[in-house]
Amino acid sequence: MNFLKKNFSLILLIISNLFLFYTIYRSEFFWDGNNRKFYYIYYLISFTLIFFSIISFYISQKIKEYLIIIFIGSFTSIYLFEGYLTFNNHYLKEKTYCNKTGNKWDRRTLLQIYEDKKIQNNEIVVTVSPDSYLKKSNLIFPLSGISNSETINCNENGYYSIYKSDRFGFNNPDAEWDKKDVEYLLIGDSFAHGACVNRPNDIGSVLRILSKKAVLNLGYGGNGPLIEYATLREYLKKNVKKILWIYYEGNDLENIQNEKDNIILKNYLTDPTFTQNLRLRQKKIDNQATNYIIERQNDARRDMNRNNETFIFIFFKFIKLYNIRNLNFSFQSYTEKSKLSDQISEFQKIIKSVKNLAIENNSELYFVYLPAWSRYKYAYEYNDYHLIKEMLDKLEIPFIDIHEQVFNKEQNPLKLFPFELMGHYNIDGYKKVSEKIYQLIKD
Repeated sequence: MNFLKKNFSLILLIISNLFLFYTIYRSEFFWDGNNRKFYYIYYLISFTLIFFSIISFYISQKIKEYLIIIFIGSFTSIYLFEGYLTFNNHYLKEKTYCNKTGNKWDRRTLLQIYEDKKIQNNEIVVTVSPDSYLKKSNLIFPLSGISNSETINCNENGYYSIYKSDRFGFNNPDAEWDKKDVEYLLIGDSFAHGACVNRPNDIGSVLRILSKKAVLNLGYGGNGPLIEYATLREYLKKNVKKILWIYYEGNDLENIQNEKDNIILKNYLTDPTFTQNLRLRQKKIDNQATNYIIERQNDARRDMNRNNETFIFIFFKFIKLYNIRNLNFSFQSYTEKSKLSDQISEFQKIIKSVKNLAIENNSELYFVYLPAWSRYKYAYEYNDYHLIKEMLDKLEIPFIDIHEQVFNKEQNPLKLFPFELMGHYNIDGYKKVSEKIYQLIKD
């Protein structure tokens, strides 16, 4: 204790500066400044700790003793809670998965499974989301992934979901593009994309089975409303009867903030005739995405020791309070009223444009509202929920409330998420959502 009292301020200053340097490295070097917004909170914590550590040089030894006791008690409590979350989130879900399926949880990272699969199939790829290009100055802005390829997506259920992409890089059987009529066209983010489940368990596939009609899925992970509108502008076909706008309350409004600053994407809102002619440029899209995969593959290799499910990796995640930070991020859709008002205003412009596009195409537009895990885990209220409903009512766009129609009717809504943990929906969740959509809008 005497050593701590004598050196408390110096130790705190060193730790604070190391935390700041690590934040700078992750934000500005590892992510090339592309995720700077994500690290704002860590910059704030760093500077607050540095300021506090400087002040602590001038306080009495007795106060330092109290502060040391508070710090030790706080850190012990925090890490005990992180230990509980680590055990619950990591080991219990693996045990549950093994008991249910008889298979071991696939602990490989995306890089590891990609390199393993490449040995068997040199043409296999991973998903490259359109938002990967938001901060890049490319001649074109791709709105899909690599075409006609086995594509590795994600793992939340114990296995990596993999699908064969279509001619334009979306998650569809390619023959859907040749059908005379398309009953449903889906547009959205990872939930529409079919994150972490295989066909036929994604929304598009379930609708295809139920309706026995053609369904096109233009969803892609990471998409926000402006990217989705741009995707419709580029890929919407004249033979589409119903457009399903799949909205996820967890981050869709926030995504607008990043998307609206991209010069190419802004053109879709300001110029009704603007197009990149992406249907005719798939080869360039494939090449651009391939180069991006190589770039990120090299980054991942450099970070390999922190990105495999070994004891060392789990230990580093524990030290960095990975699970507690994830709990915090589940609340990140909270926004101040002024900021929310701006986001709603931008979103309204986009939705009006989408409605006009649907009318021009003689397609029916439906807005499907998907709820987030936090709503049921923490009874968390999303500020945009009622505002979105009111806006769509004024625009006379049919609103399919999956929160009310599906999750609110479940005795335990968390059962529709993988192992009741934060993430996308599980197979049962996607199935119930899809069945309800079909029930409400079928002819």
